[in-house]
Amino acid sequence: MNIRSLTRGDGVVIGAAVLLFVASFFDNYSIDGIPDGYDLPNLWNSGPVLFGVVLAGIVGAALVVVSRGLPQTPKVVGLDLGQFGVAFTVFAAWSALGNVFDPSGGYDNVRDSSNAPDAGAGLILAFIATLLLAGAAVATPLVPALQAGLVPAPKPQTPQPYGAQPPAGYGYPGAPQPSAFGAQPQQGQPGGQPFGGQPGPAQAAAADFSPFWFAVPVPRPLFAEDGAPTPIAELAPGTWYLAVEQGAQGLVAQTQDGRRGVLRDTSGIQRG
Repeated sequence: MNIRSLTRGDGVVIGAAVLLFVASFFDNYSIDGIPDGYDLPNLWNSGPVLFGVVLAGIVGAALVVVSRGLPQTPKVVGLDLGQFGVAFTVFAAWSALGNVFDPSGGYDNVRDSSNAPDAGAGLILAFIATLLLAGAAVATPLVPALQAGLVPAPKPQTPQPYGAQPPAGYGYPGAPQPSAFGAQPQQGQPGGQPFGGQPGPAQAAAADFSPFWFAVPVPRPLFAEDGAPTPIAELAPGTWYLAVEQGAQGLVAQTQDGRRGVLRDTSGIQRG
């Protein structure tokens, strides 16, 4: 799991899940006139609140965060794991709202409701936490401010001018580089020029390209070089990637696990 792929919105989701867990140890009910020292049940003592609010919210938060940190989001019955997480968070907020309105679960409908219990501190805090949780999970893909990286990308060791050859290394600027990219093919290799031959315009443009490091501002899909519409990977904010050449479809980049692909959307990328 790549921590640097998490966004500010994911940070809000994590914080709200922690608040929900803390709230679960507070009182579920509030009763006027109760004697001092009387031990009221917390959220763990109510089955509907435990399963419908606490566990649903925490599980939903975990699914959202885990799906964001994986290189490729798993799918369940055709839906992304993150979409299941968002659904869980919305359900938890809806259940919390219902329990705040009727904390006694209808018990006050069969007896005198004048002394019916009200929502306790734990239930109110749980509602606030699930509301933040669902709001962040739903809004993160829609609000650019929430899509910024939770952990900022590390700065290159030495700033490079635009288009300059980066220092040797992969994974971050300055690390040891196992092989050089962008080198011209030698005589006899595929794509090599016959002795005395002149390169074409496309080959001349490729020869002028110098590999450089870059980071993306938001998660960006990486497509196969054969033009297939399905992404092969997702570039995450906070990680440096190496651009190896300029292709016809976009910038050809390589991931840390060695996969090459085309980054079609290069807007706002940060060069190393």
